[in-house]
Amino acid sequence: MRNENSCTVKELIAELEFDIRFSETDAMGVVWHGNYLKYFEDGREAFAKKHGMSYLEIHSYQYFVPIVKSEINHKSPIYYGQRAKIITKMIPSKAAKIIFEYEIINLSTQLISAKGSTTQVFLREKSRELELQFPTFYLDWEKKVGIK
Repeated sequence: MRNENSCTVKELIAELEFDIRFSETDAMGVVWHGNYLKYFEDGREAFAKKHGMSYLEIHSYQYFVPIVKSEINHKSPIYYGQRAKIITKMIPSKAAKIIFEYEIINLSTQLISAKGSTTQVFLREKSRELELQFPTFYLDWEKKVGIK
């Protein structure tokens, strides 16, 4: 899922493996569709840990990064007791947005269970105003990780 605002530069990736818990499934024993957004969040957390830009760090610069768009395409089921992997890729954007793409793989079958994306924007913490340019701390982070 390539966004029209994306640039052609290095993509950063993080992977996280996890077990499917009983509480994450529906009456059919299949992962409930709403949990995929939670898995996306787990993927973003793993990405932040690997690449050094956590929500707490963003908050320390007095910004929020709310999700303004999310998409999920469900491909095949994952069942209670199976193991899965989420691959999270950051897709650099020309606009002041953070775009992630996700792929969730059922490690028991090696089938893609879901693909999706999220888009986040920068809001100033106090005024809740939308930031139209990338904040300085974010530009510095991009240079540090080699995508700018």
